[in-house]
Amino acid sequence: MKDCSIAEIKQYLNEEIISEEVLQSLETDPRKGVQQAIQVYKNKQAKQQLLQKQFLAMKKYEQYYLNQGKRYIAGIDEVGRGPLAGPVVAAAVILPKDFSLLGLTDSKKLSSKQRTVFAQEIESCAVAVGIGVIDNVDIDRVNIYQASILAMEQAVKKLAPKPDHLLIDAVPLPNVPYSSDIIIKGDQKSISIAAASVVAKVYRDQMMSQYHQKYPYYQFDQNQGYGTAGHLQGLKKYGVTPIHRKSFAPIKDYLEGGKDDGITIF
Repeated sequence: MKDCSIAEIKQYLNEEIISEEVLQSLETDPRKGVQQAIQVYKNKQAKQQLLQKQFLAMKKYEQYYLNQGKRYIAGIDEVGRGPLAGPVVAAAVILPKDFSLLGLTDSKKLSSKQRTVFAQEIESCAVAVGIGVIDNVDIDRVNIYQASILAMEQAVKKLAPKPDHLLIDAVPLPNVPYSSDIIIKGDQKSISIAAASVVAKVYRDQMMSQYHQKYPYYQFDQNQGYGTAGHLQGLKKYGVTPIHRKSFAPIKDYLEGGKDDGITIF
């Protein structure tokens, strides 16, 4: 390849996985641009190997139960406990045993663009996906912890085919008739839970973007209902909307303050 231009070598290294023999040959090329291209290639390969290692580590729960004869192993996670507005959303996802998506992890560690791309990939190849949504009214009625459980149970009930084992992020589900593992920080330890985390996050973000169209003064498309400065400024100026969680501070404090705080209900 020494007869190739630097641009041609860069393109080749970008598109191909090269043999050790070819790599050693290129390493004798005195051109600085070639050596830089080789380093970029090595860094890329090292990153891919790390992602592959992480992915295999996150499949250990799934692989264990597949080896035990389980067929449909569902990962369950929820998003939206902390916001001042909007629902809590859960997803349950059953992945095929040959599923591979390097880089998939806890949705909070991914960019919005990555989550959207990953969610599309997960939904396109999943054996089953179930979504559970509990709105702010029920959150206020039963509390956010119980609402999270209800959302997760709702998501599991929507799965078809039915699961024969559950991998759940942190929270036991008392009303589902399946064996389960409760895994703390499960979205970082199980690929199925990570997939559920991503699907639930993207679904909820889309809901909050739609709410932004109806209530444009709170920046729901940017903050997803969390108590950012822009959200709090909207609350102070325009009041409490029907999707706000009235049992959460500072919403509860605003409402208890009455007319003196300038808070109204849409």
